[in-house]
Amino acid sequence: MIKKKYTIKDIARLADVSKGTVDRVLHGRGKVSKKALEQVNQVLEAIDYQPNPIARTLKNNKIYRICVLIPDQTVDPYWNPAHEGIKDAENEFKAFGVLIQKYIYDPLERSSFLEESQKALESAPDVLLMAPLYRQESLEILQNCKAKNVLVVFFNNYIDALNSEFFIGQDLHQSGRVAANLIDKLTSTDDTVAVIHIDKEPHMQMKENGFKEYFEERKKNPQRIITANFNSDSTTKFEKDIAEFLKVQGNIAAVFITNSKSYRLLEVAESNNSSFVTIGYDLLEENINCLVQGKINFLIHQKPRRQAYLGVSYVAEYFLFDKKIPCKMLLPIDIISSENFKYYLD
Repeated sequence: MIKKKYTIKDIARLADVSKGTVDRVLHGRGKVSKKALEQVNQVLEAIDYQPNPIARTLKNNKIYRICVLIPDQTVDPYWNPAHEGIKDAENEFKAFGVLIQKYIYDPLERSSFLEESQKALESAPDVLLMAPLYRQESLEILQNCKAKNVLVVFFNNYIDALNSEFFIGQDLHQSGRVAANLIDKLTSTDDTVAVIHIDKEPHMQMKENGFKEYFEERKKNPQRIITANFNSDSTTKFEKDIAEFLKVQGNIAAVFITNSKSYRLLEVAESNNSSFVTIGYDLLEENINCLVQGKINFLIHQKPRRQAYLGVSYVAEYFLFDKKIPCKMLLPIDIISSENFKYYLD
């Protein structure tokens, strides 16, 4: 049976009050006598009245401003899908008065991160959706937002000091454990395993911690774990540093690369006749090529497009439909191989 749709006129007739009184009760504005309020509420309860949030939003003609602080995809192609996810959400919600403005910063420059955040706050947004690459600067931005009563939602990178805020992404500690489990199955006792950070960011430490924790718990299989950090700003220096590392360390059985730049390390390794089990992150074209060629054993998919889309969507639905934003939305940790990667391409 189709449920009858009640208009304000219907409710006013049933409650024996004016349409204006019903409107004031429904929208919580203006003065209403106690008796009239009780009469209207009794009718609303009897007919199981549900407000139409879309109609309400269109009637109010309210514009909601969502500012997105996001890295430049031309500097780091990992962020390409995230920009696409924002566009997906923008197309979905723009008809409802949701305005999305991106503030793009250089992921290699802390000053750019702060400068773009300041520009975003100057635009007086309702919410700031951001990928917090830098810990201390992120804390500063968070305080600035709180001072201006701006809602903050984080995606992709989790920073422990921000755990009271909304977050959309993966459990980075657990993803490190997943990588360790894969390497554990592909190596032997006493093998040397390297954790490699390329252009290290604070959240990568959580992956390393999870990785090491896994092996520490498995005392029967004590692979030797070493850690190294490399900066890729200068290609010449980067290649030299990697080559020297591989030469000094000798027979490395496996590497865990904590971001999307596995292909960068493998280019150098191949030119130095080095090969090892490789676990990395993200479905960049270069990484997929390495996966197909057998140079990468597995990739962990972080779903940047999905993260960014959900970030905008949750915020838009919060403002439009009074839906709650999940405090911590953790996405599945998907393991990608040469046999299933096609099903994960956007």
